[in-house]
Amino acid sequence: MSALPESDDETRVRTTFLPFSPPLIGREEKAEILDTLDSGWITKGPKTERFERDFAAYVGAGHAVGLHSCTAALHLALAALGIGEGDEVITSTFTFASTAHAVQYVGATPVLVDCDPVTCNILPDQIAANITSRTRAIIPVHYGGQACPMEEIHDLATRHGLHVVEDAAHAVGTEYRGRKIGALSDVTCFSFYATKNLTTGEGGMCTSDDADLVERIRVLSMYGISDARRIWQRYAPKGSWWYDVVELGYKYNMMDLQAALGIHQLARLEAAIARRAHFASLYGEGLADVPEMTIPEVVPGGRHAWHLYPILVEYEGLTIDRNAFIEELRRENIGTSVLYIPLHLHTHYRERLDLRPEDFPNAQRIYERIVNLPISPSMQDADVMDVIAAVRRIATRHRR
Repeated sequence: MSALPESDDETRVRTTFLPFSPPLIGREEKAEILDTLDSGWITKGPKTERFERDFAAYVGAGHAVGLHSCTAALHLALAALGIGEGDEVITSTFTFASTAHAVQYVGATPVLVDCDPVTCNILPDQIAANITSRTRAIIPVHYGGQACPMEEIHDLATRHGLHVVEDAAHAVGTEYRGRKIGALSDVTCFSFYATKNLTTGEGGMCTSDDADLVERIRVLSMYGISDARRIWQRYAPKGSWWYDVVELGYKYNMMDLQAALGIHQLARLEAAIARRAHFASLYGEGLADVPEMTIPEVVPGGRHAWHLYPILVEYEGLTIDRNAFIEELRRENIGTSVLYIPLHLHTHYRERLDLRPEDFPNAQRIYERIVNLPISPSMQDADVMDVIAAVRRIATRHRR
């Protein structure tokens, strides 16, 4: 790209800003949204049902229910499983707040454990060490698009009679030992937020092979109204005005406007993941010989969906720390993110659960070094090469 002068007479790698994770929206999504608007039906309806069927088939699950977020999916999954006051749910500290928030929404207590120092995924031995008589469930979080060690987690769950609710916010299209994430556990919860591999702007999905469990989630997502699958049809020519609220529910349903995006995002998901994998390969080749940067490793036996491309800035070899490194990338017109600030560092969890950084050495070390580089199917090879050039330039400039 053309150069832009810096105050120190150097040039920026880019003249325009490269966002961290822009969505890729095509003509098909736009046409489907216009069709939805023209249909006169924009909330939960036939397109949501179509998207649910298509998504369940894609992940190999028997059933799916569309919701307005992954947070809602996690909340309703736990509620439908009967988890509540006095129960404990084990999950990773290296996740977004919604994972543990959902546990508290049902009145249970989140028990946070450390993550793997390489994959950032939850450690089975940490789960095992924290199981008590009050433990009812495990929430593994598939960080960045790479699957957790589900066989070990399921073995623990079976031995102790625990439910497994997967937080697959990063794992649309991820595979574990030949099977897609989405049909391995009691319930799997997905996110379709704007930055995700498949986006509906906001949105989420629960998948499961348990028809009764999914129907309970569906009822809870629509105020607790019985026969929630057909409630939207009450305004159709042969619809009925009658309904019955059978339990305390919520307003968590997906809309057809969201599903209109999702239908076509799903249709091109495999191509998008392949493009992400290509960019990850370029990053790996371009940064492998930079000693101050640790690039992600892929665990054999699965498929990484590359929702994120995290590197660790080993700042001991540099004259700047991670935060200054991010600022230098910004000056080069490259957007980044830090995913995540571990839960044990947030005021709410630190004070509520009496947590200390030294209790989570792996997550703490990762947090102090991690930078998530831009990766999106909307990018071009040249964008990735710009990022590589900028990272290499900064490392060279500040090498001890």
